Order: sequence, then structure tokens, then C-alpha cells
Amino acid sequence: MAQQRAAYRYAKAALSLATEKGTAEAVNNDMSVISETINSHADLKNMLFSPVIRTLDKKAVLFKVFTSMDEVTVNTIDTLFVNTRIYLLKDVASRYTSLYEESIGMQTAKVTTAVPLTPELEAQVLTKVRELTGKEVEVKNIVDPSILGGFILRVGDIQYNASIANKLNKLKREFSLN
Repeated sequence: MAQQRAAYRYAKAALSLATEKGTAEAVNNDMSVISETINSHADLKNMLFSPVIRTLDKKAVLFKVFTSMDEVTVNTIDTLFVNTRIYLLKDVASRYTSLYEESIGMQTAKVTTAVPLTPELEAQVLTKVRELTGKEVEVKNIVDPSILGGFILRVGDIQYNASIANKLNKLKREFSLN
């Protein structure tokens, strides 16, 4: 919990500085790349958490991996190093993206389906979510075969679970109560 609060504070400070300098969108692009890269490379994530690897080595690796970054992004990474909190980098990057999208009135709707969404179905979901929230929405499709069918829609704090797996679990609970 404390890590999440710290990540939020670093991200909020970075967004404030980037907005002041007029580079919030560029920093958002950097943060998206950082978050996706760390998520998809376990070795990079492990390196950030490793107490065995020297701080200077971690910094050298990060600046070799992420070569062209905005000044605010570089300063944020440097601040994390100075405060020995570089392990928060992925969380800070994710939080920054969320805060940035919120600041421009955009939300991300996560739609979990058993198979990838078709472009037509994605457009329908996008229209419906815009209608419900009144905000600009980006649809992110997560494929999870374990839900068997249907979908799970999550927008902000709201979740609608219309998956087959959820319906089967409800039936299972009803039968076990009787």
C-alpha cells in the first residue's frame, strides 16, 4: 500500500512538472513505453528489484534501454535513483499514464474476452462505454480463454461481469447452498 502511494506521488509530481513545461503528452509516451517494456521483460523487472545489482549499473542499463526520453522522464528516473526507489519505476509509469488520461478526460475500458474482439464489436463497445461515461474512452482488449465466453467490462471502478465462467460459478454456489 505504501508503495502505491509513493508511486502515485512521484507520478503526480512528474505530471505536474510535465504539464508546466508543456511536455505532458511526450512524457506519457515515455511512461507507456517504460511500463510496457518492464511488464514484458521479466529480467528487466528483476534487475530493478535486485539488491545485488549496483545502483549505477541499474541506471546504466535503464538509460541504454530507454534512449530517447523527455527531460521530465529522465529527471523522474534520476529522482527515483536518488531516493533509492527505482523499483517503483513500473508503478510510477503506470500511474502517470492513468493520471495523464484522467487529466485530458480520457478513460480506458478494459474488455476481457475469451477470443480477440473484432473491429466491429470493439466499435460497439466503444460507443456504449462513451454513452455511459460521457468521456473519451480507449478500449483495451484482454484475451483470457478461462472466462469461456461472454465478456468482462471494467471502466474505472465499475466492473460488469457477463462471462460464462461467472455464470457457472453463480449456479454452482446456488446449488451448493440448497
